[in-house]
Amino acid sequence: MRLLAALATLLLVVGFATGVWAHAALVSVEPASGSMLASAPKAVELRFNEVVTSGAIRLIDGAGRARDDARVSASGETISVAMPPDLPQGTAVLSYRVISQDGHPIAGSVFFSIGMPTGTQAPANADGGLNVLIWLARVGLYLGLFVGVGGVFFARWIAWAMTGMTVPRVALVVGLPCAVASLGVLGLDLLGLPLAALATAAPWKVAFATSAGPALLVAMAAMLCALLALRGAWYARALAIVAFVGVGLSLAMTGHAATAPPEALTRPAIFLHGLGVTIWIGALAPLATLVSRPTVATLSVVNRFSRLAALAVGVLAVTGLALAFVQIEKPSALVETRYGQILSVKLALVILLLGLAALNRFRLTPALARGEKAASILRRAILLECAIALTIFAVVAGWRFTPPPRTIIPETPLAIHIHGDKAMFQVLVSPGKAGVDDFVLQLMTGEGALLKAGEVTLTLSLPERGVEPMKRDASLGPDGYWHVRKVELPFGGRWHVRIDALVSDFEKITLEDELDVAPP
Repeated sequence: MRLLAALATLLLVVGFATGVWAHAALVSVEPASGSMLASAPKAVELRFNEVVTSGAIRLIDGAGRARDDARVSASGETISVAMPPDLPQGTAVLSYRVISQDGHPIAGSVFFSIGMPTGTQAPANADGGLNVLIWLARVGLYLGLFVGVGGVFFARWIAWAMTGMTVPRVALVVGLPCAVASLGVLGLDLLGLPLAALATAAPWKVAFATSAGPALLVAMAAMLCALLALRGAWYARALAIVAFVGVGLSLAMTGHAATAPPEALTRPAIFLHGLGVTIWIGALAPLATLVSRPTVATLSVVNRFSRLAALAVGVLAVTGLALAFVQIEKPSALVETRYGQILSVKLALVILLLGLAALNRFRLTPALARGEKAASILRRAILLECAIALTIFAVVAGWRFTPPPRTIIPETPLAIHIHGDKAMFQVLVSPGKAGVDDFVLQLMTGEGALLKAGEVTLTLSLPERGVEPMKRDASLGPDGYWHVRKVELPFGGRWHVRIDALVSDFEKITLEDELDVAPP
């Protein structure tokens, strides 16, 4: 009994001891990424939208050499990197890997050029197969929590029998090492280390320091309780309920969904959502075994589960919609963002799952009660539900690698102001990096009034990369600005910009400047 009390206390204390966790995004860089500088800056400051912890910061100088003499300091939302005093001329690349408060790594690169730019490249990822391991560990963890713990909860609290426990037992055996592996690969990802570094303390230490560390400990405790509940001891039912609650707590402690504001809504929502999934999915494998040998007791179990499953589905629907609304913010994000695309696939699979559940509840279960030969059909339908649930686990594990739309900060377009004797032109370039960009040209007189023009052309060139002048005609938009859309800028660097505005049949105003375009 003391063991049970200790485990319950551990789950509750660790579950509610977390702070305010969110998902970080880079807000600004000083000096700005893509800057052309006459001399090396004393420091580069990265400012995020929340407090972050430094993971791995790497500097490659203009000569292409990795430098280990840059000093990193963190203060709140800002990571400051003091530059070595002897940086050579050329393009320097600063790659950062910081830890968001929800336990996820935020990675990227910024660059600046001292004197003439060079073709310095950002360092490649330490191990391309790490994401596969992270994904596999996440899927295994879901199996342990939902299939394993859920199956034990079904056996102890709904079926009141241990029939069909082979799959939940295997799921728990898989889930526990996957939870441990999740900690290790998380640390590798946070620090940008290769797989061999799992033998060192660094990745484990940094993983435990994030919100994901305590959450995974709670998940392990929940699965251990479920394994103990498989025994026939008198406290087995109590352990099953502790494990069941532990699933919800572990999910509510970390991750994109649980940490979205307002947390007074999202944390309880993800807690209840996790419990609903555990009730529903955990029952499928034992039910498939039970209905293969239908008896009067089997029918009683199916009826009890059907009533509870209806409540669980209702909770899943309400909490799922609330969390989706918070995360995506607008319907267009369902197709415009990777996070939304994963959510769309999940919703389609859930709708299919709900259709099967409705078939089981309103057609096959009553047929079984009437003595009709529906057991084999019901079993196949349940097995299909199992397959769909496994597919959903595989799909939603992909959320680990993409931020939710609510955290995406729109990129600030590049802006240059060109001033001449007769006119001044304001140029906005979005997103302002190599690739496909849109240009907006605002033409004004020297006094700032709107300058009317009959034709406007934009000419771009990048001599240092051998890009000859590209001439594009601008079109006048209803906003009064001239637009040049979908301009292909193949390289980052200092582009030469020339704008020709035909203001009358006999007068053309030409202004020129340089535009620093970031790499892709």
